[in-house]
Amino acid sequence: MDAGAGLTAEEKLTFAKVARRLIPFMMLLYLVSFLDRVNVGFAALTMNADLGFSPQVYGWGAGIFFIGYFLFEVPSNLVLEKVGARLWICRIMVTWGLISAATAFVTGPTSFFLLRFLLGAAEAGFLPGMILYLGTWFPLAMRARYVALFMAAVPIASAVGSPLSALIMQSHGFGGLAGWQWLFIIEGLPAVLLGLVVLVLLPDGPADARWLTAREQQVIADRLAKDNAAGDATTRHALWPALRDGRVLLLGLVYFGLVVGLYGIGLWLPQIIRDMGYSVEQVGLLLVLPYALSAAAMLAWGRHSDRSGERILHVAGAAFLGAAGLLASVHVPTPLLAIGAVTCASVGIYAALGPFWSVPPLFLRGTAAAAGIALINAVGNLGGFAGPYAVGFIKQHTDRFTAAFELLAGVVLLAGLLALVLRAFLRQRGNLPAPRQVARRP
Repeated sequence: MDAGAGLTAEEKLTFAKVARRLIPFMMLLYLVSFLDRVNVGFAALTMNADLGFSPQVYGWGAGIFFIGYFLFEVPSNLVLEKVGARLWICRIMVTWGLISAATAFVTGPTSFFLLRFLLGAAEAGFLPGMILYLGTWFPLAMRARYVALFMAAVPIASAVGSPLSALIMQSHGFGGLAGWQWLFIIEGLPAVLLGLVVLVLLPDGPADARWLTAREQQVIADRLAKDNAAGDATTRHALWPALRDGRVLLLGLVYFGLVVGLYGIGLWLPQIIRDMGYSVEQVGLLLVLPYALSAAAMLAWGRHSDRSGERILHVAGAAFLGAAGLLASVHVPTPLLAIGAVTCASVGIYAALGPFWSVPPLFLRGTAAAAGIALINAVGNLGGFAGPYAVGFIKQHTDRFTAAFELLAGVVLLAGLLALVLRAFLRQRGNLPAPRQVARRP
């Protein structure tokens, strides 16, 4: 049975208060994080020509970020669990902000590859750390909507960042720097400042939140204790059993497929739209709609998942929509229809994320949650290397994006099918409620 069902009025008020205090700030942190991760896609509109980067060199550099991310992901999340979110998130943000700004001064492939790798290593642990952190505040019954709300910062970052990046790129020549150099500097330094603000605004947990009353702290502790007590013999609490758990590895593969599509689109879409004949400014404006709709879809789909109590079918269905949009985008007859198809792909992939990240807490607790969530994210984010590199490789050898997006569509489709396999596996292990047991709330 869904252990989080049936919140009392007092609990709803308490968790709503927590959401108002934490979620907007956490969204801002993730927005800046994602902007620093993908602004290379916009910088590439002029950087590639300035530095003589081929599509394959750019694809490798854009994707190598995720190799550094993969190598340091699990250790970073384990450190966060030991030292607390406040101090470790501050460290992550300050270092990634400085490295992102330093990317303005790359001079060739070697320095580009090195700084992108270091950026991934610096940022490792941020997203799984935030997912773990949300689990110290919100019960399972509310997890998908708040994870989706937090992660809506990703498409919002792209929607806001696209016209902002286009505007910054117009500063070409100011101070002797190119527009793409100013892009890295201006969008990198806010992470450093926000990292210091984290020390003031982000408590390590409910017990450290001065803006909660003693009664509200107790309400949160009691509700989370009910979730923890709902575990069974298949629930993992220790480090190594979690890392060897087939459920964790299967989740990593599903996430890998989703991330291949997410970054395969995100890091190449500005160049694809420009190749349709649009200017840099027009590219910035055209990218607002797909990502704005993706943010709205994430919120609606996450809330629907919480209300129905169902997770995996929400992941699979959204993945299938993403795959269909990717495939259609390279076979429709006009540029506007292609942009519409990519919008559907983006909506599907992003909508899957909230329900997806609500699955690991069904069978992971404590240190196992810290390690397992980090491993899922680490394996999945290798797709952030594979997707952009595959697109660049295919584009360089065919001079078209058609085969590349067909490949992306196939991988996202496979992610949806693996989600259905995962659903059967979780049912067999008793980690999912039977349909008749799902508690539905109005």
